[in-house]
Amino acid sequence: MSKNLLQDMVRIKRSTQRSVPIKEKTKEKEKISNTIKENSGNKGSKYRIYFVALISVVFLLFALSFLFSGAKITLTPKVKEIPMKENLSVTKDGNLSDLSFDLMVIPGEESKTIQGGEEKDIAVTATGVVLVYNIFSSSPQVLDIDTRLEGSNGKIYKTNKKITVPGMIGNKPGSIEVGIYGASAGIEYNSTPLDFKIFGFKGTLKYSKFYARSKGEITGGFKGRSSVVSSLDKATAVSALKVTLKVKLLKKGTDQVPNGFILFKDAMFLNIDDRDIIFTPDKNNTVSVKIKGTLYGFIFEEKKLTKKIAQDIIDKYDGSEIYIPNIKDLTFSLSDKESVSFAEVADINFTLLGTPKIIWKINEEKFITDILGKKKKDLDQILSQYPDIDSVELILRPFWKTSFPEKSDSIEVIVNYPQ
Repeated sequence: MSKNLLQDMVRIKRSTQRSVPIKEKTKEKEKISNTIKENSGNKGSKYRIYFVALISVVFLLFALSFLFSGAKITLTPKVKEIPMKENLSVTKDGNLSDLSFDLMVIPGEESKTIQGGEEKDIAVTATGVVLVYNIFSSSPQVLDIDTRLEGSNGKIYKTNKKITVPGMIGNKPGSIEVGIYGASAGIEYNSTPLDFKIFGFKGTLKYSKFYARSKGEITGGFKGRSSVVSSLDKATAVSALKVTLKVKLLKKGTDQVPNGFILFKDAMFLNIDDRDIIFTPDKNNTVSVKIKGTLYGFIFEEKKLTKKIAQDIIDKYDGSEIYIPNIKDLTFSLSDKESVSFAEVADINFTLLGTPKIIWKINEEKFITDILGKKKKDLDQILSQYPDIDSVELILRPFWKTSFPEKSDSIEVIVNYPQ
């Protein structure tokens, strides 16, 4: 059998990869190694930059914390509410260091016209108010009711109550206010303001040393036929006028209270004498009704009254400065008010009733001085010297500080005074 020549042949497969010289391979390895090293160096530089930046920020924050360092202290003062019912006695214009009172005097008048009834013959005397002066001596002078005053218009008028004219004080005349009325009825006694002499002193040295002057006009005199108003209509009209006058004078009195003084709402009294109620017939069957009154108000210096209350109701009061925000809400009750002559009152007895809210005042400047540069741990000991402080809230900046700033400008103190 013949031999197949193709069977003994072997196909040799040639490689298509190009043979790289050894020198080129070495260069390529070195290039790769350098690239790796370069990348590794870049990463290390970035980390170093981040680290430096972080340290810088930390130092900046540390520096700013000292730049804005300080203390904020919130203080709550001591507060007590103590029920009280105190009976007090005070004099007018008393000792400068003691509680006293001043008297507020506010005159006023109101009028209205009412419809009259049937006509009748009526006679009404004119009325007014005068100030009587004493330049005779330092001794007081008593003038009885119905003392006759001779007016500069030649008419005789009479006083409507007994008075005592005070004596002179140095070169200052003594004076007192009193109502007057015409000796007879009629319009001829109506007048603009007049000067008066005391008729009973004529022919004596007192005649030129006692005199009187009108406060406003003298009005209301009438004699003849006119409409008559019933007693009920008169009473209704007078009652309404009293209410109107009281409201007006109370507001006026409240508005005129000096700063630093207190006028309790129950310490105002409207005095209207029946002789100051005037009915004057008008035309067209009407009658004019006029009332004159005076509001008297007892006012007290708030600091002195606050101190007096504290002395009376606080156990072992040490004289600390306090204030009472609701002091005006206390109830004022004047003793024996029916017997008090307001125009001449020199001393009064009264009761104060209620629950004053007593708040201690804190000396902020002294407190700041006491804590300058002190350790935070010493705060409790410092507070023991301030019984007027009830509680404290403290914020120190920066938070790791353990002592208070050395300068007062770096300390903020807030006092939470209740209303």
